[in-house]
Amino acid sequence: MRLLVRLHARADTAYDNAYHPKLRGRIWQALQGTEYEQYHDENRPPGFNYSNPFPPGDMQEGDERTLLISAPQEQLLADVAEDLTADRELNIGQMPFHIDELTSLSPDVGEPGSSGTIETGTGLLVRIPPWRCDDYGIENPGEEAVYWQPEHTIEPLREQLEANLDQKHDLFSPDYLPGPSDTEGDLFEGYELLKTFAVPLQVTADQELTFVLSKWQFDYTVRDDDHRRHLNLALDCGLGERNALGLGFCNLVEKRNPYGKPAAEVHG
Repeated sequence: MRLLVRLHARADTAYDNAYHPKLRGRIWQALQGTEYEQYHDENRPPGFNYSNPFPPGDMQEGDERTLLISAPQEQLLADVAEDLTADRELNIGQMPFHIDELTSLSPDVGEPGSSGTIETGTGLLVRIPPWRCDDYGIENPGEEAVYWQPEHTIEPLREQLEANLDQKHDLFSPDYLPGPSDTEGDLFEGYELLKTFAVPLQVTADQELTFVLSKWQFDYTVRDDDHRRHLNLALDCGLGERNALGLGFCNLVEKRNPYGKPAAEVHG
């Protein structure tokens, strides 16, 4: 589930690529006084994820932009939508916006037999724990996790994505349903790396870290209802780590029905 937020710039402004902490702070502000406020300082995924204000680029007053906020909890999005409706001024870093419209969306990868492509709209953060480096033949002289990079091959990335989605499944799905690692088959059947890049992000008020991120297109064919749930959970929560910083946000960019014909609904 996600909110589509239509915006317009309230002034001429340069695009702020360091939007992440400001937008995260605005979402937490919207959740003050709700049942979700308790997760602010917990060391666990809070469940929400968000896109960048897109398309990126410097703006003149009145220029339109779009923002997507996703979560597996419908009530969390309802609480955010209520706050954004009540206060339509949205300042994201140095970018001042007015909220024109909010719409709820429910992107779905499709029934079993459907296929398509999921693309990471924001950078994907995947780290390999130091105790797994030997398993992958990765040299790690220290005790810190290693950022995934292309020379590490697909296997550690695939396994870390699945393990991370397992954690989110445990938090946001009923206990009786199997998680990604409890079922046969991979989450994705195709992996196309678009680019890797490093970016400094303000993690806390007094801590800035430089993350090595990557952007991907992942191809899938829905095997069964469990696989469908897992893929839709990735759309709701984001993939990889630090989703509350807006990393790993996913869009459904191509979708075909079981007969191979293009489906009307994509991204969202």
